[in-house]
Amino acid sequence: MSDIKIHTGNLDLFYGEAQALTSVTMDIETNHVAALIGPSGCGKSTFLKTLNRMNDTIPGVKITGEVFLDGQDVYGKGVDVTVLRKKVGMVFQAPNPFPMSIYDNIAYGPRMHGVKKRILLDGIVEKSLKDAAIWDEVKDRLKKSALSLSGGQQQRLCIARALATDPEVLLMDEPTSALDPISTTKIEELIAQLKKDYSIVIVTHNMQQAARISDDTAFFLLGELIEYDKTEAIFSSPKDKRTEDYITGRFG
Repeated sequence: MSDIKIHTGNLDLFYGEAQALTSVTMDIETNHVAALIGPSGCGKSTFLKTLNRMNDTIPGVKITGEVFLDGQDVYGKGVDVTVLRKKVGMVFQAPNPFPMSIYDNIAYGPRMHGVKKRILLDGIVEKSLKDAAIWDEVKDRLKKSALSLSGGQQQRLCIARALATDPEVLLMDEPTSALDPISTTKIEELIAQLKKDYSIVIVTHNMQQAARISDDTAFFLLGELIEYDKTEAIFSSPKDKRTEDYITGRFG
């Protein structure tokens, strides 16, 4: 059994004529947290969204190269994108709960995938909220609107919603950038717990966060993957001068 969960090879992405990713080749290991760092507009979020084909929804996008999940070509013929996104969940920058109850937010994905029995849904909702470390805060108000929660709680709810479809990979696009320090710490602690069961790819602007929570770090610049290594190596002895300049704050 390979420890490589996701492999990309010579991945190029164009928005019309503009090239947003250039020949990105990297392997993301099972049960690891891989952090993507780099200045704004360098291709981190674009790369993240190629992994579950979120870029498919954008007109004029052209993608070449390889993206494999467990050895299967994500862009191959006959790939069911709904099934892919069940396996590869996504948490966005701003918490985006649906305007419905806490319970229905979590049950939404499983229902879409055919789970109808109340007893099964109850179990999934409880487990997902527990796994996202928010069950104790919401268990007595599952029928209340998810929009009544604080920002940090909403983001943990969105993580629970992503977990409810039983994914294998979690993609997180700056999941704490809109949150206060206490909520940020809770999410970081949660990520450390979740990697026991999931492979996690996180885009972060916060270098200290990348250093704290990730096993591996990728530095992107102008759509290219400049360097990818164990996080400790990236932060203590980067091989590329541009990586060093970025993490020491000379630009970015």
